[in-house]
Amino acid sequence: MAETPSRMLRLLSLLQNSRDWPGRTLAERLDVSPRTLRRDIERLRELGYPVHAVPGVGGGYRLEAGADLPPLLLDDDEAVAIAVGLRTAAGGSVAGIEETSVRALAKLEQVLPKRLRSRVNALQTYTVPMFGAGPMADPGHLAVVAQACRDRQRLRFSYSKRDGDRSSRLTDPYRLVHVSRKWYLLAWDMEREDWRTFRVDRMDTPLITGVRFRPRELPAEDAAAYVARSITSSLARYRALVTFHAPLEVVAERVRPRDGVLTALDEHSCRLLTAADSLQWLALTIGLFDVEFEVHEPPELIAYVRGLSERLGRSVAAHPAAEAPVPD
Repeated sequence: MAETPSRMLRLLSLLQNSRDWPGRTLAERLDVSPRTLRRDIERLRELGYPVHAVPGVGGGYRLEAGADLPPLLLDDDEAVAIAVGLRTAAGGSVAGIEETSVRALAKLEQVLPKRLRSRVNALQTYTVPMFGAGPMADPGHLAVVAQACRDRQRLRFSYSKRDGDRSSRLTDPYRLVHVSRKWYLLAWDMEREDWRTFRVDRMDTPLITGVRFRPRELPAEDAAAYVARSITSSLARYRALVTFHAPLEVVAERVRPRDGVLTALDEHSCRLLTAADSLQWLALTIGLFDVEFEVHEPPELIAYVRGLSERLGRSVAAHPAAEAPVPD
């Protein structure tokens, strides 16, 4: 049988890793009697851990959320992940979280073993984030929107469009999606009777109405794909549809989330829905994938690619064909 302190740490770790634990199973895992288990549970409660006992045949023990935050037990990988996440959050896209992240990181690194501090420092030192200037979402607004999504309650807010036009929106919120350092809410707009995507940084005074709703079926494979398709098709001058004659996993390695939505047609081909303000940029981006492709729309891009192909052909027509170099 393990000594009491180490046994209680083991008990706490088990309670944190699962929602419910039958008492008999816990006692067997700890190699103690049910009476000893009950004493250990009481000790945890005295330390501030809200361990709830469910009576009956299907009952057991559950670690509930409490009024205060008790100490947490983290394994090595979890501790490193949290530390790196906090450092990254200091330059993130949520307004006002930088100072809080630094304070939390200082507390965590103070108790990290030397071997873990070394891993965190290595990751931070040799990883170069590419942050760009962008809008900052209010953390309070994010919390309200996330709660409305979770509880399936209607959300009302004031919204500013890109042209500055303001309007009041009443929505059934579905999901928050983070794309290219911007937060988007995917929701059903009650007045327009359709799905809409809203930038959280353009919201003002979001209010949970208390009215519950039944979620509608999303007309896409997932929320992230729908938001990507929405912002790709609505924020650019040219909307392009291209088929690549290569497996999805090959093309996906070259596609960033903001580049568009990639879907598989079969095991040998896939299709990209993308958009841009420049035909030249679209043609260059598509050509750099270095696989066979077919442009379906828009007509302007088809004409531009055809003209570009003819110009490229004329540029080498006077030279004899050379054997292509073998890449290293």
